[in-house]
Order: sequence, then structure tokens, then C-alpha cells
Amino acid sequence: MRGIETPRHRITWTENGKRRERVITLDWKGDLAELDRLYWLCERGEHPAQKPKAPATSWRALVVAWRSDPRVQKHLSDGTKISYRRTMDALLEKNADKDVRLTTRAHVRAIHDKLAATPRKADHHLQVIRLLWNYAKNKLDWPLGDNPAGGIDLYGTTREFLPWPEWMVEKLAEAPHDVRVACELILGTGQRPNAAIMMRHDDFSDEWMWVWDEKGKDRFQVYCPPRLRAFVASLRKHGAHLLAKNLTQGKGYDSVEKAFRTWRKTLGNAAQEYTLHGLRKLACIELAEGGAGDAEIQAVTGQSAKTVAYYRRLADKKKLSRSAQTKRERNKNET
Repeated sequence: MRGIETPRHRITWTENGKRRERVITLDWKGDLAELDRLYWLCERGEHPAQKPKAPATSWRALVVAWRSDPRVQKHLSDGTKISYRRTMDALLEKNADKDVRLTTRAHVRAIHDKLAATPRKADHHLQVIRLLWNYAKNKLDWPLGDNPAGGIDLYGTTREFLPWPEWMVEKLAEAPHDVRVACELILGTGQRPNAAIMMRHDDFSDEWMWVWDEKGKDRFQVYCPPRLRAFVASLRKHGAHLLAKNLTQGKGYDSVEKAFRTWRKTLGNAAQEYTLHGLRKLACIELAEGGAGDAEIQAVTGQSAKTVAYYRRLADKKKLSRSAQTKRERNKNET
């Protein structure tokens, strides 16, 4: 615009005997405060124009290429895609613009060790790095060496998730908002934690609720128990989701699970072996102990017949042991 100067930030230096310079136009829009801000960004080397461009072999470029490859994606289930996306997004948070070629075994081991408190998540990060590296090397023909994730021992299969004890369930009344909402939804619906955390207010209607079977990729309506119905009704709406990030988006599993682990530490060592998944197990056991049949339990939790049969046996053992011990005491008293 005529009459308005275009300020520029200029730096010069000598390189190999030749004078070099870099000029950055400061788009100040006639605002002196903005001009001052842009000038000091340049002085600190933080102006966007001064930041080095991400290499063509960055982790972001690799993830985009993998996600865009129809030959890869057509073989993946929706649940697997969600799992991969969650882990890849976590990897990109700090590594998006880093060069894949510079990744070392020490870098990968550090990521794996940092997640040691959640072994399954740690192993999945390792497996995803291995998958992406192999894809870049074998499908994109990137000049990569040996896979840095290869040869690092996995934590392996973790023990079965333990159902929560009664004292820990009672502590939920004092838990932070997000933790309590997530736990009440998992216990009340019997869903996997991620599916429960993603629930919306419109999933609940009168005495019914819509639940999601992530493995079976099926959404169906089931009866909502009175306790959960009352709890949901008591929640103040902050968005479409019960655990709302904003008006339209819900909070993710990772942030809620992190809040849960922080709360769990306040309960002492006795609570450290219990996870969010353990509430789903507790829901199944409570249903079995309440006399629900295998088909009825499956209708609520969506678990496989094999899994339901396992928890049915646990519940039956408890019932039989109580009956046996009661008869034993009765017999001793009579004699």
C-alpha cells in the first residue's frame, strides 16, 4: 500500500570468504506492536522463516505416507487403525520433524523405557516404530540401515487385569472428575475403557444406552442400570461427550488414563496393580455373581463366550466356596 513502508529484518555473515545475507519481510500490518513482536522473533532466531525445513525423510512424512497407502490400509480393521493412529500421534508429538535416518537404538529404547509403567503401550510403541521403519526402507526405498527397534526385548504378555476390590471402587467418590466419569462408565457399561471414554450424552435415552464393541465393530443398544443412569443425569454438560475436550470433541484415552494413574498413586501401593481395564472385568464378575447367564453377560459387555465362561467359573467358585464353608460351620456347630 502506498505510503506504508515494508520493514525487513536483515542479517549478514561471511561464509567461505563470501558475503551472505538473509532478509525476512516483516508482515506487521501497520501495527507497531506486531512489528516489535516480529522483530524480536527474528533477533531470537524464532521467526517461522528462520526455522529449518523438515527433511523429506521426517517421521511426519513417513506416517503420512503409511496412512495414505491403500495397499496397507485395506488390510487393517477399524480397531487396528484406531490403535495405530493413537500410537503414531503420540510418536509425532515430539518427533514429527525429526529425520528418521538419525533415529538410534538408544532413542527407541528411551521411548520404550519411559512407558515402562504401561507395558502394553510401551510394547506397542516399539512395534509401531519397527513397522514404520520397515515400510520406509522396503516400500519407500529410503536409505535406512538396520531397524533400531529390532532386538529390543518386549515387556511381553502382562498378567490378567485384576478386578477392582470394593474399597477402591468406593474411593471413586473422591476421585477427580475425569477419572470418576471414566470409571463409572466402564463399570456401568462393561465396555472397554476407550469405548466408554468416548461416550456421548445422546448415547443415553431413558433406560437405554448405546455401546460400542470395538473388536466386533458393532454398535448396539442395551439396558442402562439405574445407578449409571442417575450418575449420567447428574453430570453438567460441557459438550457432546461426557468427557468433553470442547463442544464437539471428546477427551482421548491417553489423557484420561494418565489422570487415572496420577490418582491411583494417591491410594498407596495396594492400588498400583489395578488398571482401568480391571473395571470391565469387575463388571463381568458382578453380573455373573448376580445370577446373569452367559448370554445375558455377553449382551451387556460384548465379550467372547470364552471370556464370559472364564468369569462365570470364577463367580461359581465363589458361590460354591461360600456354600461349602457355610455347611462346614453349620456341621461343626451341630456337633
